[in-house]
Amino acid sequence: MKYLPIFLLLLLSYTAHAQSDEQAIDEVLSGIHTYASTANFDAYFDLYTEEAIFMGTDATERWTIDEFKGYARPAFDRGTGWTYVMTERNIFVSEDGNTAWFDELLENDGFGQCRGTGALVKTNGGWKVSQYNLTVPIPNDLLRKVAGMIGDLQPEN
Repeated sequence: MKYLPIFLLLLLSYTAHAQSDEQAIDEVLSGIHTYASTANFDAYFDLYTEEAIFMGTDATERWTIDEFKGYARPAFDRGTGWTYVMTERNIFVSEDGNTAWFDELLENDGFGQCRGTGALVKTNGGWKVSQYNLTVPIPNDLLRKVAGMIGDLQPEN
């Protein structure tokens, strides 16, 4: 019985730490969307690791962070980033507390519902995104039709 208070204190400490990690990760992910929407280039890219990979909706869009900066720079310089509004987010932190992954549903005026997934790592500077993957979920009833349309765009071998 004398160990129960110690156990409860450790449990509360662990829970509070996990919640603070999840809150910090949530702030990073929300920051990505805020800074993209306001075309804040430096703040946006400060939230990624130097080795980050960004995957866009097109199969050809697999960019290192430097390639992604090159893609984004003209839009951000014009003051027109992109706006995705998060409607649902799930965050998971590894047992050792150094890695996290997430999935989120997003709304975009042009594309409708989108999904973002990815991973983050804890650095000396806080949590940073190491991979972000933006997709457009396709309803199963439309999948064959959409796959056919994509196939029609592929060059013949």
